[in-house]
Amino acid sequence: MPHMIRQRNNPNSPNIRKNGPKWKHLQNRSEAVNPSNAIEYGLSFPTGYTAFKVLLSARIVAAIWSHITDCDETFNYWEPSFVFLYQGHYLLYGKGLQTWEYSPKYALRSYTYLLFQLVPALIYNAILRPERLLLFYFQRCLLAVACSVCEVYFYKSICREFGIHVGRMTLIFQLFSAGMYISSTAFLPSSFSMYMTMLSIGAWYHRKYELAVFLTAISSFLSWPFAALIGVPIAYDMVFMRKEIGKFTKWCLISCFIILLPMIKIDSMYYGKWVIAPLNIVLYNVFSSHGPDLYGTEPWYFYLLNGFLNFNFVFLSALLTPIALWTVSKIVSVNARNPACLPYSLSLLPLYLWLGVFMLQSHKEERFLFPVYPMICLCGALTVDAIQKIYFRLFVRTGQHYLHHTSHIVFPAVFITSLLGVTRILALYKGYHAPMDTYMELNKMSAEGNLPTLNYFNICVGKEWYRFPTSFFLPNDRWTLQFLKSEFSGQLPKYYSQTDGTSVIPDYMNNENKEEITRYGNLTSCHFLVDLDIGQSTDYEPNYSSQVEKWVIVKSIPFLNNIKTSKWVKAFYIPYIWERNAVYGTYNLLQARKMRVQPSKY
Repeated sequence: MPHMIRQRNNPNSPNIRKNGPKWKHLQNRSEAVNPSNAIEYGLSFPTGYTAFKVLLSARIVAAIWSHITDCDETFNYWEPSFVFLYQGHYLLYGKGLQTWEYSPKYALRSYTYLLFQLVPALIYNAILRPERLLLFYFQRCLLAVACSVCEVYFYKSICREFGIHVGRMTLIFQLFSAGMYISSTAFLPSSFSMYMTMLSIGAWYHRKYELAVFLTAISSFLSWPFAALIGVPIAYDMVFMRKEIGKFTKWCLISCFIILLPMIKIDSMYYGKWVIAPLNIVLYNVFSSHGPDLYGTEPWYFYLLNGFLNFNFVFLSALLTPIALWTVSKIVSVNARNPACLPYSLSLLPLYLWLGVFMLQSHKEERFLFPVYPMICLCGALTVDAIQKIYFRLFVRTGQHYLHHTSHIVFPAVFITSLLGVTRILALYKGYHAPMDTYMELNKMSAEGNLPTLNYFNICVGKEWYRFPTSFFLPNDRWTLQFLKSEFSGQLPKYYSQTDGTSVIPDYMNNENKEEITRYGNLTSCHFLVDLDIGQSTDYEPNYSSQVEKWVIVKSIPFLNNIKTSKWVKAFYIPYIWERNAVYGTYNLLQARKMRVQPSKY
């Protein structure tokens, strides 16, 4: 994506294409560049259509090659979606795994959220009846399109509020960041809230307050109630700064009527009782005696490390944005910012409010920061822009525009952060994509007719249960996932009841993450077994791959050994250094010797 500043004194200069299909050109002297100043500026930037094409290319790459990074995505969203698509009148012909959150006794999750996202996939499945794996990637590609549309709207709103230079830097940071690569096509409420954040904040920057309130409500009710935190600055702007409490109240009520009431109706129908899922999840996480801390706690700096891995120096820059903007305000003319713009302290508050609240929580997950990932890119861009202005003021002072004299700052910043983002993405693919490739082997074997004629197949997992990439990767409904006892001592999911599964209270489920031994199958009933071999074993996690008298390795794929690989090596893929220092185990698909099966040709 080119970035050019073209100087011109004559607005009719033939060197500038005013109506080019891909790029718009603007020019200025010293203040932030805004799209409305088209006659005065000479700065190149991508149009919305060009931005969409570039973003969509990146998001389709993520849809196809990114792996599932969180078992919550598999068991709380892909699995119940599989049930919707493949079983009975409420689902079409298969079976899916159910977590305790979907038990009618607790009802923490919303089926409306799943239905809302699955409508195109339901139509696709009803018309063409594709293979399960195709349906999985079809849904991912839909998420890629949705994310790209939201990103374009966010980009255009940034150009309006903060100037084109900040907008195009934000666009590049989003395009190459590992964080956006992971989150953009994840089938998670936090990813959906990220989409809604871009739309609601974008509407706010466009001064479309009614739309901003409505989109915040969609995010809060339909996907994740805690996303309402992002709407607090919008509410403050409307109620206290603009004195529009009537409009704010009106649209809150409209949002409840349009979103929450149908949601209650749909969820209650599936659960078989009166349910307000967003309220249940708030009550459990905030007011219960145990809450989310049962699922692990992390130190206060967890998000700092994770933020650097996913956004590298962009994240560090975003943390410094308030200081950078304060410094600019002290040394740059106050006329450099349009007084019609929102105060920085308000327009950027969603990011710092979110970080402040979630860093204080003991239970931390990477996905919890997804909703503010675009804001990280925006604030990182603002910091780079501020550094350019400071440099111009201190060391140049004269000239037409600070951008003419500070390209040596922005180009290295964009190049280094983009390069680090790509190397992180490559590290994730080369190190951790093996589970998805391993389960694809089952589909190849089934398609080639290399499996015996059996009524059912049991595919077993022990310590690798949390890397199971969903039932969409199993060839057909004759396949069943079976858990084996491992060192993990928490609660595992179980299959939905085959009759009215969503409304039946399942046996042996609890909300305290207590182990349920009824989840475990017998090793002797396994036809296939998926296991990671890193040369270690325990009583509950033997090295199945070494038991050659019982198992045959059908497929073996390298998988990064996190224990033996230095954290500095595995963080980013650096050619030669990675090959010399990364230590791999093998991710193996094992076949029981009692069953004669031919491996795939590929």
